[in-house]
Parts: sequence; C-alpha cells; structure tokens
Amino acid sequence: MDEIKVLAFDTGGTVLDWHGGIVGALTELSAQHGVECDWHEFANEYRRRSLRRMLGADRPNFNIDDVHRDVLDELLVENGITAFSSDDRRRVAGGWHQLDAWPDFVPALARLQQRYVCVSFTILSLSLVVDVSRRNGIHWDAVLPCEMLGIYKPRAAAYHRVASFLATPAAQILMVACHNFDLDAARGAGYRTAFVHRPAEWGPAGPPDPVPNPATDLAVAGFAELAARLGQ
Repeated sequence: MDEIKVLAFDTGGTVLDWHGGIVGALTELSAQHGVECDWHEFANEYRRRSLRRMLGADRPNFNIDDVHRDVLDELLVENGITAFSSDDRRRVAGGWHQLDAWPDFVPALARLQQRYVCVSFTILSLSLVVDVSRRNGIHWDAVLPCEMLGIYKPRAAAYHRVASFLATPAAQILMVACHNFDLDAARGAGYRTAFVHRPAEWGPAGPPDPVPNPATDLAVAGFAELAARLGQ
C-alpha cells in the first residue's frame, strides 16, 4: 500500500476500551451503594443508544458528551436504580474521558508515525479525545472529530471533509476501524480500509460485527500486525 499517506483511526472502540472502563466505573459505584445489575449489558445498551443518537447527525446542537449524560439517566430510570446521586452520575459519564487505550495501540502508533500521518477521525468530542490521549500518551498528528466537521459518520460528507482538510486524495487515506459500518462508508467515499479485530470491545457478549467485509483491503488481529503489514 505504497500510495497510502494518511491513517485515519476510528477511536471510540477501535482505540479505546470503552466497555471495560464504563463497567469498571459502574461496578465501583454499585459496590458503594449495594446496587445489583448486569453492568456488562447495561454498558452495551449505553453504547448502543449513544451511537444511535450520534451516527449520521447533521449539525446537531449537542455532542457525544451530552448524549452520554442523557442516556445514562434514561437507563438508570429504566432499571429502577435510584441510589446514584448527581455526583455519581457525573462520575460515570465522566468515565468516558478516562478510558484506557487497548495495550497494543500506542506502541504500534509510534511505529506507524515513522511513515504515515496518523489522525483520530471520530464521533467522540474533541475534549474527550484530548483527555484520553493525554491519559494514554497518544500523540496524534491531528484530531478530526465529527463534532468539528459539523457532520457525523457514516455520512459520506464527513469522510470527504476529512480528506479535504488533510489535502489528501481519499484513495491515499486508510480508514482503520473495528466496525464494518465505518469502513463500508469510508470505502464508499473512496478510502482504503483496514479492519482491526477487537474481540473484547463489547465485553463477554462479543462484538456485533466480528467478521470483516470481504471488500476490506486489510484485516488484522491487532495493531502490531497492522504496523507489520504496512511495512513498519
């Protein structure tokens, strides 16, 4: 793939262990308050609903942080959980800003940046990506959140705008993600695509789309393999 100049990384699940982080925050609070719940399923529904509200949005007057707060309140009410205070809820919603990266990402990123421009292209808010990047020692060449683009993946315009901002033809950008919907949309916009398996992204339930679309250019088990396949 000598023609590739830019790697655009989905960030929420591809780079960050959101399930482990949110389940950890909820489990800690439940122990303090004596609350019982299937936090794995709770976290997954939290993620599903949040994605549904953000994906495809066009100039929304809210971002993912607003959605995380609203959806958390909804789910707590639906599950009959009243023990969590306002401060507790802020801690859980704020947990999205304190997620850990998958262990194989940062070492591979350092290798990949020797040859490629590496950017975060994400539905997450700018402030969230800044916080988790500082926490994990992730040094992006640029952060291009849909929040700043004004339009959200998987709309084709989001991918076109990223290519325009980077002054790079779409065919020279490799979209890296663990989700077929993102890669399929990127491919439709002219990008090349790489599927990185993240089998633990959704916890014990496993990811909803673990098998890459055969049209994907690369499918790898992890980021070390991605770096090796791209010559680094």
